[in-house]
Amino acid sequence: MIDSRYLQFTSSPWLVAAASAVAAVVIGLILHRIFLPIVRRVVAFSVHASTVVQYIARPTRLLVPVFGLQLVWEAQGSALPGIRYLRLITALLLTFAVTWTAMRAIGGFSDAVVRAHPVNVTDNLAARRLQTQAHVLARVVMMVVLIIGIASALMLFPSVRQIGAGLLASAGIAGIAAGVAARPVLSNLIAGLQLALSQPIRLDDVVIIEGEWGRVEEITSTYVVIRIWDERRMVVPLQWIIENPFQNWTRTSAELLGTVLLWVDFGVPLAPLRAELERLCKTDPEWDGRLASLQVVDASERAMQIRALVSAADSSKAWNVRCRVREGLIDYLQRHHPEGLPRIRAEVGECPLRHTATP
Repeated sequence: MIDSRYLQFTSSPWLVAAASAVAAVVIGLILHRIFLPIVRRVVAFSVHASTVVQYIARPTRLLVPVFGLQLVWEAQGSALPGIRYLRLITALLLTFAVTWTAMRAIGGFSDAVVRAHPVNVTDNLAARRLQTQAHVLARVVMMVVLIIGIASALMLFPSVRQIGAGLLASAGIAGIAAGVAARPVLSNLIAGLQLALSQPIRLDDVVIIEGEWGRVEEITSTYVVIRIWDERRMVVPLQWIIENPFQNWTRTSAELLGTVLLWVDFGVPLAPLRAELERLCKTDPEWDGRLASLQVVDASERAMQIRALVSAADSSKAWNVRCRVREGLIDYLQRHHPEGLPRIRAEVGECPLRHTATP
């Protein structure tokens, strides 16, 4: 004879709800396992879509079962004991899963843009422009999605909604305080959008900021990391980039002119020195062949200053060409015109004696 309590338990709404919940989770995991490889094959022809699918594989493994679980709880009657708390917990998990999936999808699209436009090519200006836009816009949109996700999660609690309504309905002090507190975040957010659209700097740009020479290594939603030439890192807020002047040596092109300044004696012949400059540049593999000129740009009472102007494809090569040209010109002067190095001129003569009368 079957116990009446067992019959009552097996026929209770909770048992049906629990069985439905387990079935929803299992079916969701199975559907995810079946359809994910199919979707990957369908979008395999597109680098962007396949990268996004790869990025959202893990969060959707949570999203699909939780979504099915939420459907099961919503189908149950409100009179079921404890169903309200289960709905709340599942809604929080669903909000987290949706936010996670959206952020991963944005990150996957940004990574797809970076992969499709590598910067390890000769002319990488367009690639750096697209990579900078993808990085900055992705971080800004991810921040917005995160804020929306947190707000959606908080709105699930009626007490939090009431507290928020009470603060907004107050005399305005809370609103002013919130605005003042959020000003740095909002200013950096706006600066990030301006940076992505106008692009005063891009990834791998060569810049001089606060007297430091370096390359743009990373652009986040709040700051820019500059890799200094001696391996130091300078962290600059986005707002500073927008509001202050700085030098960008690769804004439109990486090509650069380099200068070599030397002080020499007036007796140095310039024609052989120009020929030596051309010879040095032609034998230098990093000279791009655009310019190699030598001019007298200044003169003092002791010597004259000559300037050798050379060109190169980028700032690193320009630095190397300048150093080699400087060394070569000095070596040429030492070997062929040692008297042409700067000298101090003096005139030696007899000093007239002053005769004084003797008493």
